[in-house]
Amino acid sequence: MSFNPQVPFREIRNRISGLQAGMAAAGLDAVFIVQPVDLYYFSGTAQNAYLYVPVEGDPLLLVRRSPERARRESCLKVVAIERVSQVPGLVKETTGRLPEKCGLEFDILPVREYFYYQRLFPATDFTDASDLILQQRAIKSEWEIGRLENAGRVSSKAFEVLRQRLEPGWSELEAAAAIEAAARAMGHEGKLRIRHFRAEGYPGHLLSGPDGALAGALDSPASGRGPSAAFPFGAGHRRIGPHEPVMVDFACVVEGYHMDETRMFAAGSMPAAARDATLASEEIYRGLLDYLRPGLTCHQVFARAIEIASRLGRQEEFLGLPESRARFVGHSIGLELVEPPVLAEGHGQVLRAGMVFAIEPKMVIRDGFIAGVENVVRITEKGAVEVSNTALEIFVCPLRTSIKDNDR
Repeated sequence: MSFNPQVPFREIRNRISGLQAGMAAAGLDAVFIVQPVDLYYFSGTAQNAYLYVPVEGDPLLLVRRSPERARRESCLKVVAIERVSQVPGLVKETTGRLPEKCGLEFDILPVREYFYYQRLFPATDFTDASDLILQQRAIKSEWEIGRLENAGRVSSKAFEVLRQRLEPGWSELEAAAAIEAAARAMGHEGKLRIRHFRAEGYPGHLLSGPDGALAGALDSPASGRGPSAAFPFGAGHRRIGPHEPVMVDFACVVEGYHMDETRMFAAGSMPAAARDATLASEEIYRGLLDYLRPGLTCHQVFARAIEIASRLGRQEEFLGLPESRARFVGHSIGLELVEPPVLAEGHGQVLRAGMVFAIEPKMVIRDGFIAGVENVVRITEKGAVEVSNTALEIFVCPLRTSIKDNDR
């Protein structure tokens, strides 16, 4: 697998042009980008920098640390700065004026930062540019699809490693460490990007037996027990038994782009009830794959998932227990793990060609287990095609005899 050290010039040019078109329609003179993921998307570098994009003309990339690296990584003109207070003067010097109306990333910008920028630009009316930025990011180019496919190859190989290594007697944390280490050795960057300030980014769920059905704070069909009350999500200290269902919902990042996939594992054999629930989840997934196309709303996709689950007689366990049921069946994915739009109840956003989604139908059996699948797909003019290439099957691992009975 080859890794690309630089975002191509045409990518940056097209992204900036798309943002500027949206700015013009919204009546903005400029957008001031400070969030690292947005900064990388529009400039090709995630150094300590600020990006000023006027509605017309070239953007201004102002870099505190490290200008030298930013020049190697970005095709934009880099201006070195020592402090943020230099920005207004450089903007006026470069563009001839300061903006009357400027967009900021209100969805993630700390209040203190906002007031600081308002002091720097006292005559500027700041407004929210988050939707403009995220709408631009929602449509993935062919180059971006290539990055997602690279992440998919790493993910697929990591799942195969776990298939060969998973042993009964391992704790969930040990099993999670095995798949994470395998992915890291192949290029997984380790850091998952989560936009919402209250959300936690971690490599995913590895949930076994009854702990898989455990609800919690996470907006998900189940949260798992987690390692402690301080981090009550995902893999915990429970030891995995032979012939019991283990759901592995694993996310990895390669070249900044996320892959998010779920497969069911068992050491020895999969119990019939868990196998049936997994096959039902697969049927819902395949039904959505055939259904997805431009022009549908996110709500229509969610409603179709509910319809298929009901036809299969799985409506009571689909997407979680009644008291903690998730109201989405998938989410957009790219430079951040969860991006808008979300395939959720009541969401009216319209699907467009170029959008990419992680589709994740799951079943939760009270006091029993969680089962499901998850694949990443892209929307094309003709429908949906898979980006994931991990085999859509139940991963049954060889049964070994190293069960740590003394630790149970």
